[in-house]
Amino acid sequence: MAIYRFEDRVPRIDNSSYIHELAAIIGDVTVGKSCFVGAGAVVRGDYGSIKIGDRTSIQENSVIHAREGETCELGSDVQVGHGSVLHNCTVEDYAVIGLGSRICDYAKIGLWTIIGEGATVSSSSVIPDGKVAVGVPAKVIRDVTDEEKKLWGHYKEKYAELCRRYRTGLGRIE
Repeated sequence: MAIYRFEDRVPRIDNSSYIHELAAIIGDVTVGKSCFVGAGAVVRGDYGSIKIGDRTSIQENSVIHAREGETCELGSDVQVGHGSVLHNCTVEDYAVIGLGSRICDYAKIGLWTIIGEGATVSSSSVIPDGKVAVGVPAKVIRDVTDEEKKLWGHYKEKYAELCRRYRTGLGRIE
């Protein structure tokens, strides 16, 4: 895996987490327990700090970065879909960030919030707890249903399981 210190900033990654060898973790980055970081993901704590809670999945080709002296924070049980960009924002526990979404500076994504695929949450926007937001710029369209919580809870469990399976079952053939 590509884990880099940057000057005096050194990543802290729980031993139970899985970081793909083609992902890059740079600088002041904290990764909690049983997290999954997929191939091509870049988590850059060079200017600022990145904090990632437990059982969070950062899927392939996602980018997470923070402004100088500031923090981009993701809670526990967060799912960041493939190709998403999170910049200097806060994402609360259990949130789902849809494929290819953009979460911009100072935005706050609430507890159990779902951001639809390809959405852009503009700088300083707040998406309240338990809402679904879609579009460019993202707008709240409805409440998250109990069925969606159950479905996404299942996927969150699958990524925690993938973390364990990848740690022991992934092997390079060539």
